[in-house]
Amino acid sequence: MTSPQLIPASDHSVLVSFGNEISLEHHRSVVRLTQLLLAERSAFVRNVNPAYCSVLVSFNPNIVAFHDVEAYLKATVQKIESVPLPPSRTVEILVCYGGKFGPDLADVAAHNHITIEDVLRLHSSGEYLVYFLGFSPGFPFIGGMSEKIATPRLAAPRTKVPAGSVAIGGKQTGIYPVSSPGGWRLIGRTPLRLFNPRNEPPTLLQMGDVVRFKPIARDEFDSLINQSD
Repeated sequence: MTSPQLIPASDHSVLVSFGNEISLEHHRSVVRLTQLLLAERSAFVRNVNPAYCSVLVSFNPNIVAFHDVEAYLKATVQKIESVPLPPSRTVEILVCYGGKFGPDLADVAAHNHITIEDVLRLHSSGEYLVYFLGFSPGFPFIGGMSEKIATPRLAAPRTKVPAGSVAIGGKQTGIYPVSSPGGWRLIGRTPLRLFNPRNEPPTLLQMGDVVRFKPIARDEFDSLINQSD
């Protein structure tokens, strides 16, 4: 493992960066470091925020000096190779593509000079990896999408994207777990609930999960939504 950089991010946070490229190696380092920091639960660590290639560690500057945090993180990083990766889960996400659920589906096809059927086939045939959760509670940043359907985000984000919307943003795909603003291209919707604060854990997907998308018809979508109400 290449030694990560420790970059001061503010007067109360440090960014542990494993590199600049999205890769499985960096992802595994992020997972291991995140697990270790959460397991140790040092009193001065306030928050741990994993991303594609880095982990942002926020700390309480009232009880610990910056150089002590750096020393702690350097020592912690040295231990991550011995941390086992969690068992891999495969989660099937049901998706009703197109129609009012996928208002940007035709634009994705046009941008890539392919048919709508090609977009559906490519999106639903892939095997994906959840790199981390962020943006909103339970929002999965999912890698592994075919570049043949990569599409830029909207120039002007929508003020409200419905919960369950399956979307494309650049070379990534993701799912909006709650209703929120968003600028990704909407191609479908899942009846599954990705975030429920009453559950433990509250998120359906976890960092490191493998995701497969399964197309369903509108009547099956409606039936599943009614069952969950």
